[in-house]
Amino acid sequence: MIALPQRLGAELFGTFWLVLGGCGSAVFAAADPELGIGFVGVALAFGLTVLTAAYAVGHISGGHFNPAVTVGLWAGQRFPAKDILPYVIAQLVGAVIAAGVILMIASGKAGFELAPNGLAVNGYGPHSPDGYSLASGFVTEVVLTFGFLMIILGSTHGRAPVGFAPIAIGLALTLIHLISIPITNTSVNPARSTGPALLVGGLAVQQLWLFWVAPILGALVAGFSWRWLGVVSEPPVTGSDRPN
Repeated sequence: MIALPQRLGAELFGTFWLVLGGCGSAVFAAADPELGIGFVGVALAFGLTVLTAAYAVGHISGGHFNPAVTVGLWAGQRFPAKDILPYVIAQLVGAVIAAGVILMIASGKAGFELAPNGLAVNGYGPHSPDGYSLASGFVTEVVLTFGFLMIILGSTHGRAPVGFAPIAIGLALTLIHLISIPITNTSVNPARSTGPALLVGGLAVQQLWLFWVAPILGALVAGFSWRWLGVVSEPPVTGSDRPN
């Protein structure tokens, strides 16, 4: 078993990398209508960040990089309750640091403004990229986080092909972003939402509750559903115990 401080360091780095790569691609590379990568490119960037981080440090911490994943793995009897809070704190620290780095870089361009979507914040209503309502955003985040956790639980199971879990998880996150960027700018990750929102402030912080409640609810339903399916047959997954 790898010691908790090392696992927390891996979670901090992995979450930092996810927010830097995903939100950074939205801030720096997606805006230009002719040269930008567009929302398809942003979706791919988020998938690549979780894929690469999982291969890099997933064998150390289990590669959660997301409070909803941590809670969902606990609900699926794959993670101990005593480590939930330390993992979530490490993930939040990584996300805030990444958002700060993005802001520092973006501020170096003339005309940059920390507008409501200046750091790729999540939102609904006036903060939804395409004007979707609170109800639409809530359903989207619950359902997609549920699906994300089911894929994580399945691809990291002992009976799944060894070594391919990060690929399945990265592709799943890409698909999730392709569906939901127009709706909420895609969270399914409370840490990813919190980092940019804390720096933007205002309505982004006021709407942040949804991007904690909905993903965690979806993750809990997935974890308990996984247990109901009767495929919980392994010890808790922590650190190097997780198959990658």
